[in-house]
Amino acid sequence: MQSDTEIRQKIIELTAAAGPTKSICPSEVARDMVGKDEKQWRQLMKPIRAAAVALAREQEINITRKGKIVDPNDFKGVYRLKCPPKADSNV
Repeated sequence: MQSDTEIRQKIIELTAAAGPTKSICPSEVARDMVGKDEKQWRQLMKPIRAAAVALAREQEINITRKGKIVDPNDFKGVYRLKCPPKADSNV
């Protein structure tokens, strides 16, 4: 089983690769980590959700539902992961 640190790093890696205008499905994180065997990647879905919530609380990523950013402490159902837009460094 993957560690929380490995899961968090993979979430950050994949959301950054997608960029601030696109989101990823949590199952993409799972499949990237363990392959396409559904039995294996499904076991990662709860740990991925927990890591995503922690990262969203730390403002490292955004959790979205139906295209809208949701409160990481209070959301249900299908969700996606997205990197937050970068602050303008010229300001």
